[in-house]
This record gives sequence, C-alpha cells and structure tokens, in this order.
Amino acid sequence: MTIHLYGIPNCDTVKKARNWLDANGLEYAFHDYKKEGADAGKVASWIAGKGVDIVLNKRGTTFRKLSDTEKADAADSNKVVALLVQHPSMIKRPVVEHENGILVGFKEDEWSACFL
Repeated sequence: MTIHLYGIPNCDTVKKARNWLDANGLEYAFHDYKKEGADAGKVASWIAGKGVDIVLNKRGTTFRKLSDTEKADAADSNKVVALLVQHPSMIKRPVVEHENGILVGFKEDEWSACFL
C-alpha cells in the first residue's frame, strides 16, 4: 500500500500520525509543506473528495490572522485552493493519500480501520 503523508514536521498531530505509522510498520512518503509547498491540483482534489470544511483549518492562527477579504475568499470555492496553496499551514493536518482514498486529520480508530 502506498501512503503519502502531507503536513508540517513540527505539528503535534503530524508527529502522532508519523509515530503511529512507524509503530504499525507502515511505510510512507512524507511531504513537508514548509519545504515543498502545497500543490494546487492535490488541494483541489482533497476539497473535491472531502469538502472544504474538512480540509480548511479555521481554528489555527494563520486563518485568524487573515484579512476579512481573505476569509471571504476561503468561503469561495473558486478562490480557496489558491488561498491554501499560498498558506499551506491552513490545511488540516495531516492529509494522507492512500490507495483507498484520503484521510484528513489523525483519528487512531479511523486509521486502524483503514490500514490494519
């Protein structure tokens, strides 16, 4: 099974997810948004698959610091992808692509059902 994990290495949730994958002997490729950025096509496919409310993290400091105009763009399906590519720390973490779909966030029971 090919697993691609997207996130930021110092994020506590990403650390938990990586530790869980390692503890369960699952190999994965890690994509660091800080170093590699976010791909617009991937972000668009995640939103298409899971919905903007699942992919967009509105609770983080990056979102709260946005201007009112940028926050309005986050609600616009035509503009939200560009906003997330510009500010990848607003993407909920981690995002995991695997052969059966996409997981957003780390919930151990959901991951166990998917991978074990």
